[in-house]
Amino acid sequence: MPRVWEVPVHDSTRVRDARVAAEHAASAAALDEPRTAVAALVATELATNLLKHAGGGQVLIDVVAPPVLAAGLDAAPMVQIAAVDHGPGIADVDAALRDGFSTAGSLGAGLGTCRRVAHEFALHSVLGRGTVALARIGAALPRTGADAPGPAAGVRAGGVNVPFAGAEYSGDAWAWVRSGDRVTLMLADGLGHGPEAARASTAAVDALRGAAGLGPAEVLRRLDTALGGTRGAAVAVAQVDTRAGRLRFTGVGNVGARLCAAGVWRPLVSRPGIVGVHRPGTLREDETAWSDDHLLILHSDGLPSRWTPPPEACRPAVDPAVTAAVTLRDASSPARPVRDDTAVAVLTSNPSDR
Repeated sequence: MPRVWEVPVHDSTRVRDARVAAEHAASAAALDEPRTAVAALVATELATNLLKHAGGGQVLIDVVAPPVLAAGLDAAPMVQIAAVDHGPGIADVDAALRDGFSTAGSLGAGLGTCRRVAHEFALHSVLGRGTVALARIGAALPRTGADAPGPAAGVRAGGVNVPFAGAEYSGDAWAWVRSGDRVTLMLADGLGHGPEAARASTAAVDALRGAAGLGPAEVLRRLDTALGGTRGAAVAVAQVDTRAGRLRFTGVGNVGARLCAAGVWRPLVSRPGIVGVHRPGTLREDETAWSDDHLLILHSDGLPSRWTPPPEACRPAVDPAVTAAVTLRDASSPARPVRDDTAVAVLTSNPSDR
């Protein structure tokens, strides 16, 4: 079962914990020594920034698929490091990314260094609400030119995953696969939490990788068989056909799904049941148009059941993992403590292909 790491950073001793977690994630992603050092550096810088500028926050570290999938190629895993805070925000994001900029009397090389050494780096900040800084470190530089992904590169996916109560494993998992012009995003919430829930969601991810060419309902049927003998899971599956411009969705259980089209949010409804234990006899697929201004959020029940995304969350040009991290941060609060693992996965168009 793949690990995920949540490191609360409220004093300087946790900066080391963030660095060590990044090194463990780099090992899990089979990064070489230089790229492992980069992951450790980025985690250290982002954790240090949380203390200096936000009074603390959390560092989320995971091994993820890249945000754009190439056709016919296995997706090399990347280490994703996200620093999330409820601090004062950054007044000038562009300036904060320039080397030498500082509001805390330091050298000011932190964010600029992270952007330069990571394969991908994104920063989102709103005054009075906080900041999300996110970096991905992979084994090789992104492909360009003739080696770049094909037509289905017109969509991107990303997510974050937080284990309940600092556990080593999350019972939630998200993954996505590609077959030609179709990309399929799945989020699975293993029943309960802990290692047994993680085994169920991991089985769902493994089964998805062998079902990339199937429609959402058939994917769920395959997953139902694969999860037999586990606790079972709530699962949602969304598939975009980039050539046809269509989105198909089906779900079983309480995984939330919300689609934004032209700035308006609407829910996509799952059917009651538990994949692997008690799946409905028939699975309905909802189908709708998909275009460049659309954005889809899947989330487990770690978020409040009545949560509704704010209008500003519908920004397809933002890195999808950043949108997921902002969603997780803004949908929870100390007054509503999280009582389960929490995963958020986001599917958007790819602005670089427009």
